[in-house]
Amino acid sequence: MNVSHKQQPRVVTIFFFFCLLYSIIVARLCLLQLKNTHFFSKLGSQQYHLTVTHVPPRAAIVDRTGNNFLAINKDCISAFIVPNNMSEPERVHNFLKEQFPSAHERLLKHPSAQFMYIKRRLSDEQQHRIESANIPDLPLLHESSRYYPVPSLGPTIGITDIDNHGLMGIERHCEKQLAGTPTTQLLEKDARSGCYYFSKQTTVAGTQGSPIQLSIDCDLQFLAQQEVQATHQKHTAKCCSAIIMNPENGEILTLISTPHFDPNQTNEIDIQTTRDIPIADAHEPGSVMKIFAALAAIEENVVTPDEPIDCKNAKTAKVNGRTVNTVKAHGIIPFADVVAFSNNIGTATVSSRLGIMLYDHYTRLGFGEKSGIGLPGEHAGVVNPPHKWSKQSPLSLSYGYEIAATPLQIACAFCVIANNGHSVRPTIIMHAGENKTRKIEQPLYSPRSINTIKDILSRTVEHGTARAARINGYTVMSKTGTANLIERGNYNPHKNIFTCAGIVEKGDYRRVIVVSVREIEAVGKYASTVAAPLFGNIARKMVIHDRIV
Repeated sequence: MNVSHKQQPRVVTIFFFFCLLYSIIVARLCLLQLKNTHFFSKLGSQQYHLTVTHVPPRAAIVDRTGNNFLAINKDCISAFIVPNNMSEPERVHNFLKEQFPSAHERLLKHPSAQFMYIKRRLSDEQQHRIESANIPDLPLLHESSRYYPVPSLGPTIGITDIDNHGLMGIERHCEKQLAGTPTTQLLEKDARSGCYYFSKQTTVAGTQGSPIQLSIDCDLQFLAQQEVQATHQKHTAKCCSAIIMNPENGEILTLISTPHFDPNQTNEIDIQTTRDIPIADAHEPGSVMKIFAALAAIEENVVTPDEPIDCKNAKTAKVNGRTVNTVKAHGIIPFADVVAFSNNIGTATVSSRLGIMLYDHYTRLGFGEKSGIGLPGEHAGVVNPPHKWSKQSPLSLSYGYEIAATPLQIACAFCVIANNGHSVRPTIIMHAGENKTRKIEQPLYSPRSINTIKDILSRTVEHGTARAARINGYTVMSKTGTANLIERGNYNPHKNIFTCAGIVEKGDYRRVIVVSVREIEAVGKYASTVAAPLFGNIARKMVIHDRIV
């Protein structure tokens, strides 16, 4: 085809235009394929590669029998929206504004979010409201949450957060074992429809959570809880606690604190009710410590149980130049009766012979350090060390002041007596295949000293301050203690903590019980009439439950 002279410039222009356009396309392709290769490869991969993480169900917590659950999983319902992809946004806004105002505020702040929870763990009423609204943009989601069949163990078992991670107690202490590890899988899907999967590859192999078995006896926990709750209500106490231990192997059978929070109702929790009192609360135990001061004195041969001790026949007397008060006046009585009748003057007279050896014996028994149970929140307690002593200190220590101990520490010390001088490490988590005997082989005290202390404890129950702890047909060895509480730097005689600790025996059967009652409404009361009856009531139910006849 011939091109006229006038058309040649136009043809040349069109030719160069297409050449330029072609060059731009080639340059663009080179830019896309060479310089941005990684970006588009990643974009393409995202269209057909999908990473999925599977979280295993949280493992259960069971009691010593393995048949009673203390923490299990249950289904709960949550509601969510996808703010950047709503078909009826106006209806959603109106509904949330009326029914879930806090969620509506979050939606206004994040209108383009890819995912947002409306409310997790919906109540039945909230779920019904959402379902009745019939809004397609408000789907419901099934999730897992925790349920605790024994609420009285709330301070011990603890709780999980909204994502089922342990927050406190056993749930937190054993988080790794209970939670396991998630499994991550890489899926290849049809990039166009997203409905078909070509392969599945596990990139991270997870593990299932392992159940935790506690030494707690669920039935005994319930029976003891009834008695503690009854005492709490009877005396209008600020708080009460009880612990039962098997001295043979250190297993804790009950741990009770009242008041306690309900782990199934965590919307409003009083932080004070989350304390596991037998483990976390250390206090001056009062006259309970006299039994350990007596043990130290007998072991060091500074006194014999029959030695006459002059108690001055007064409620107030001087011992080594320091004033000592006692509840009831006694004259010259055997040392065994000094402890049985809980006379402070006689106790201080004998313990003054020990000097700093008293401190050594208290620490030998485990006071002033953690027990080794390993639970979070355990209090180590305090024993006033000799370099901080005043002239009053060795006297005060003998009858339970200038020392702070938890009920667990007191229970462990009584286990030494129950185990004929052997100490025991407490445990609440049972491990498969573990040796049942957890006693430390080397005895802390001679058989002579232990047998003498057992006789004194029995005498205390027979005609001393712990008579209310007596059980017909069983050997009960117990000691009470009433201690004033400090308020604004001074001891308040009208605010007390009442403690009763001891051993229940029959044949080969032995159990250690420690109970405490804090700040009752009435004044002028003592542990003999407040804590000792609680000890006796728990012990009676315990031996019936354990079928000890």
